[in-house]
Amino acid sequence: MKPKIGITIGDVNGIGAEVALKALSEYDFFSSVPVLIGPKSAIYFYAEKFNIVLPFNVVESPDQIRENSVNILTINSLNYTPEPGQINSQSGKIAMSAIETSIQLCLTHQIDAMVTLPISKETVHLAGYNITGHTEFLAEKTDTNQVLMLLVNGDLRVALATAHVPISDVACSISTEMVIEKTEILHNSLLNDFGLQDPKIAVLGLNPHAGDGGVIGNEEINIIKPAIKELQLRNINAEGPFSADAFFGQKQHLNYDAVLAMYHDQGLAPFKLLSFGSGVNFTAGLPIIRTSPDHGTAFNIAGKGTADPSSFIQSYKLAAKLAQLKANAQ
Repeated sequence: MKPKIGITIGDVNGIGAEVALKALSEYDFFSSVPVLIGPKSAIYFYAEKFNIVLPFNVVESPDQIRENSVNILTINSLNYTPEPGQINSQSGKIAMSAIETSIQLCLTHQIDAMVTLPISKETVHLAGYNITGHTEFLAEKTDTNQVLMLLVNGDLRVALATAHVPISDVACSISTEMVIEKTEILHNSLLNDFGLQDPKIAVLGLNPHAGDGGVIGNEEINIIKPAIKELQLRNINAEGPFSADAFFGQKQHLNYDAVLAMYHDQGLAPFKLLSFGSGVNFTAGLPIIRTSPDHGTAFNIAGKGTADPSSFIQSYKLAAKLAQLKANAQ
């Protein structure tokens, strides 16, 4: 059976629908079954705008999904004509409805994985949703206590101990137990999702020069080193803490299957530099498979036809690959 991959529409006033349609027209996706989840009016709007012709199959229930088609699963009969670049509550409502639908379809095994197109936290809040991001919402809706944001580009995998946390709160958010827990999630994902044997994980320090022996902060001594020691006792191949400023520049990441960064920009800045716009956001620890492009809504270029689908293509390919690996393991 070909894996069914749900694609949530994201903010319809951003670049999500554009990159998805471009990708579906440029890349042979039909070793799997793509399912666009969102209003058909918005999808047709961008297909017509950018002269993209695809074998669409509009369905109202999952049992109508068919192979060799780009399926459009309409949600709640929502009908909306996109306003590229505009911010309003309706686009936020559509984005969240698509995500909620996709989560439910994954949990009930009616689709095998989901790729989420970018949302705007501003429009989502205008629509009445109090969330900090996709990752946290997915955890809540799947009753998952702990998840891990993992950025992937081929063999480069960078995970975040803290994700959408203000810099002022990062140090007090980190504990030995948390570093252990996040590294265990990463280890188990590398084993079970990516099929790696005895994965090797590098753990970055928090402070400049990994604290310089306590001169520039003691989190490495009091928190991170004890966590690594305990992880090694649990037969998890973790090493560190490494000085974050030199780690990627010296290409030490090539010696590891994954890297655990302590906070958002510490991990994402080097990852995005090295991934050349083809990075994928994967949520480890969920009972379902979820990937996402590593870019945002890009309202400034929405509707102009200049958006690059590369990251979406990689996100879709990874979702399909992981779904197939999961199916083969069952």
